[in-house]
Amino acid sequence: MNPEVLAASRAAFSQTGAITLGAPVHEGQCAPEPVVTLPLSLMNRHGLIAGATGTGKTKTLQLIAEQLSAAGVPVFLSDVKGDLSGIGAAGEASERVKARAAETGYVWNPSAMPVEYLSLSGALGAQMRATLSSFGPLLLARVLGLNATQTSVLTLVFKYCDDKGLLLLDLSDLRAALQYLSDDGADELKAYGGMSKQTVGVLLRELVELEQQDADLLFGEPEFDVDDLLRTAPDGRGIVSVLELQDVQDRPALFSTFLLWMLATLYHTLPEVGDADKPKLVFFFDEAHLLFDNAPPALLEQVQQVVRLIRSKGVGVFFITQNPRDVPAEVLGQLGHRVQHALRAFTPDDEKALRSAARTYPRTPFYDVQETLTSLGIGEALVTTLSPTGVPTPPFATRMVPPTSRMGPLTAEELRAQLAASAQVRRYAQAVDRESARELLEARMADAEDEAEKAPSRSASRSTRDDAPKRKPKEERSALEQILRSPTAKSFASTLARGLLGALMGGRRRR
Repeated sequence: MNPEVLAASRAAFSQTGAITLGAPVHEGQCAPEPVVTLPLSLMNRHGLIAGATGTGKTKTLQLIAEQLSAAGVPVFLSDVKGDLSGIGAAGEASERVKARAAETGYVWNPSAMPVEYLSLSGALGAQMRATLSSFGPLLLARVLGLNATQTSVLTLVFKYCDDKGLLLLDLSDLRAALQYLSDDGADELKAYGGMSKQTVGVLLRELVELEQQDADLLFGEPEFDVDDLLRTAPDGRGIVSVLELQDVQDRPALFSTFLLWMLATLYHTLPEVGDADKPKLVFFFDEAHLLFDNAPPALLEQVQQVVRLIRSKGVGVFFITQNPRDVPAEVLGQLGHRVQHALRAFTPDDEKALRSAARTYPRTPFYDVQETLTSLGIGEALVTTLSPTGVPTPPFATRMVPPTSRMGPLTAEELRAQLAASAQVRRYAQAVDRESARELLEARMADAEDEAEKAPSRSASRSTRDDAPKRKPKEERSALEQILRSPTAKSFASTLARGLLGALMGGRRRR
């Protein structure tokens, strides 16, 4: 091993209060000294883990997550393919693991992390839900695949319901609001601009399609409390929350948008912390390209805002994807840590992407970056991080140390046992259906029908009493109006204002 490369790597990376990544590699030789690290205090400066399929991205994510947990930092990670659930079980000392530990000089001891499993369907973990009011119209439009005109109509409906104190908790509430405003309540909507019946028809059909995919399970109460992501185990290790997505991986717009809602909610909920010895939470966003593919400009702008500002709340975000170009330049520029596994150049487009990726790395006298990116082996990566002084380190080819937890999924029996023992699973298992927009609007329409039926009989009665003194009828209020005029409703309605991302501009605040 070139002694200059080893000395430079020792000088570049902090050895105290850090996450160990691996040992430097140069011209095929690996120094048995795991000096390449990520500074724990700067993990809220965000990062990127990229590389072609099969190059080791998932294992890198896993070893970073388990070391964060060991340092007392809670971790959230999305498991799209289902191969990260093994982080809750101890690893096995296979010959490959022993060899990699020896090559990198890493003291490897098997260990299982404290884990909570989450699920959007409720089948693979604690049921995650969000109310439509907190989700907001822009994110819902992303899930429904709406165009700009349809999105503006959806935003109008949310605004009307906010102003009238009509809680949108689940999809049935939104359906009831759409039906009411396109029929009996059409006159009320004129002050907001109105909407065509054709657009309402499209929205209703999209809602039906969403419900047919069981996506209605995502919306309602009890809403998932993001405080559950910030817990530590009794022994002080951070809880690793694993969102199992393999049963919904065919609906990328659904789960990627839900993950964005979680980030936005964290941003709104958490207080400012400034500089800290370690982050409050590190959020790993696997298959990150799914969030950005075909995303409207307004959504991309909000993603950039969340990523830029959430670091001040002590939250770090790592995007995991195949190519750095999958992440918009405005977001990529905010990612201070880069773990780049091998890139393959089989086509002219691949070659262009390779050159683009190579140009984003700091200069180094030890490596031809573009050549190195194509020659890295499985479990090797080109690493540059922010130093404790906030300056990017030179890039070093690195042979990654092996994770200490299982590098593979739990068996079905093991997962069932984990879920059966989880109090969090039990807490979110039962849905709650309290009074909301659907019930209030149904009551209002029922009152209107009663009034219509009574009108002929009152007219006939008045015709037989033409000589009786005329009295002004007492003002009658519908059930909805009585509720809306109550002090409780007025107070609650004032808390419903939200921005495009819902949680960014309104919702729960930490008390």
